[in-house]
Amino acid sequence: MGNEYIYPGVPNDLFAGMTGTGKIIRDAWVFEIIPETETCEGWTMSRLDALNHQVNEEWDKYSCMVSNLPPELFERHQRIHSEAIKLAKQAGWTADIETEDEN
Repeated sequence: MGNEYIYPGVPNDLFAGMTGTGKIIRDAWVFEIIPETETCEGWTMSRLDALNHQVNEEWDKYSCMVSNLPPELFERHQRIHSEAIKLAKQAGWTADIETEDEN
């Protein structure tokens, strides 16, 4: 129990949360599963896995496509993810990092 991974929270995550876990949390904000003020700091992997399951259930309703989101969710998605990209770039992230292992 003492060795379980504890998430540092979106602001403290690699590149301001531009990670798989950060994306799950941002999508949870989009779908209002958790409030945008919840950074998930201190959450265990099992709690994050449960959140991921909830997020996936929501995405399934829209065939996992941003373009299928209703206008309110689409606008929230664009705002949240645009802000995340801005913060990640300020932290040194580039889109090239996402494809580094594909070469």
